[in-house]
Formats: sequence, C-alpha cells, structure tokens
Amino acid sequence: MTAVLLPEARDRLYAECARAISEAGAERESLFLARLALLLFEQVGDEARCRAALAHALDELPMPSLSAPPADQPAS
Repeated sequence: MTAVLLPEARDRLYAECARAISEAGAERESLFLARLALLLFEQVGDEARCRAALAHALDELPMPSLSAPPADQPAS
C-alpha cells in the first residue's frame, strides 16, 4: 500500500526540495535531481512503481512560465 502525504507535509517537502535545488545551483541541478530520484527509488524498492512515477512526472509537465524571472535574477 502506498502512503499518502498530507497536503501540509507535501507543501513543506515541496518547499524544501525547491530550496535544495536552488542550493545545488543551475550547474548541478540535473545531477542533484537524478541523485535524489535514485535515493527515493531505493526507498520505494519497486522498479515498476518507480517507472510509473517517472512517467507520471513527465505527463503534462508544464513549460516554465515566461513571466518567471531567470533563476539567477531576483523577482521584481
């Protein structure tokens, strides 16, 4: 059975993940995300579920917003 995060926990983890991505920096962002995914896949321990999560993450993945400032520029 899959555990479901409460909305508040999901929000906290989303914010922490965004902070960690920023801390990794643009040069290491992809490496960080791949490493995080691998560590989480090991926790799940089920290749089929991990593949399904990868497919779900790509499904309807939005394009970055044109109104968002580049990562190296602060929002005005």
